[in-house]
Amino acid sequence: MTVLDAPVLVVVDHVDGALTAPSGEVLTLARSLTSGGVTAVALTAPDLPALARYAAGEVAVPDLAGLAPEVSAVAAEAVLAVVERTGPAAVLLVSSFAGKEVAARLAAALGSGAIVDATGIEVADGGLVVSKTVLQGTWETTCTVTRGLPVVAVKPTSVDAVEAPGAEPAVVDVPVEFSAAAKAVRLVSRTPHPRGGRAPLAEAKVVVVGGRGVDGDFGAVEALADELGAAVGATRVATDEGWIDHAAQIGQTGVTIAPRLYIGAGVSGAIHHTAGMQAAETIVAVNTDPEAPIFEMADLGIVGDAAQVLPQAVEELRRLRG
Repeated sequence: MTVLDAPVLVVVDHVDGALTAPSGEVLTLARSLTSGGVTAVALTAPDLPALARYAAGEVAVPDLAGLAPEVSAVAAEAVLAVVERTGPAAVLLVSSFAGKEVAARLAAALGSGAIVDATGIEVADGGLVVSKTVLQGTWETTCTVTRGLPVVAVKPTSVDAVEAPGAEPAVVDVPVEFSAAAKAVRLVSRTPHPRGGRAPLAEAKVVVVGGRGVDGDFGAVEALADELGAAVGATRVATDEGWIDHAAQIGQTGVTIAPRLYIGAGVSGAIHHTAGMQAAETIVAVNTDPEAPIFEMADLGIVGDAAQVLPQAVEELRRLRG
């Protein structure tokens, strides 16, 4: 297998001081691309034990001089300082809203190109060949950055995170000369989004979704999600009706997901919803209407009432687990 010689930089994310699951996935992918080692870039205090488990050889910590890493200009210029110090073969990030903006700013500063929502990366002819879906998941494409340093944001759940425990990485402090534009924006307050016990929707490997057919009752959806360790999602109709928070909405105007398993309960399969979940590996649909469009894309279809089918699934899962 062809690999790069120079190190790969991975901009890692932390929540409450812990390395995020998508960052572990990107670190895993980075290891497979290079023989030159992986350098993590941490814009907050690094989770060194977790970074060691993913074989990061070094952790670069830019000096933000009191500026907020949530400001994209600050984050991009901080990563740029690490790039100039390290001379990497590529920069990888998590393809979140923030990650995409930082990737674009960094590529513009480098005079190169950014690819976002990547689902896979390979090395060919000394460069990166990146896979991603376009046109609402209907086409699989391959892309390359033809000039300068490749900057690639990797879609959560596209790669299985695999630990490769090593020694605790060395921490290197990196000075940064921020521009006036970066200094001009100040974070004046922060309101954390309430975190439940379930996985974040965009990062979850299993998602259970409720649609119009649940008729306002998400109890069975949530029970199955809890049994599977899954996230809970919804269609626009369900959120507009006030049955569940709008943060759970999947589709063109909501969250885009790519789980290993999608279970739709009472979901008809309207295009504005399926545009946000077509990348799911396995789709299970439960609907009383045998003509529902969701069945055309489902790997397993169950014609039935979700209020009856889902509790049976929960009961069977509990029985199998003893």
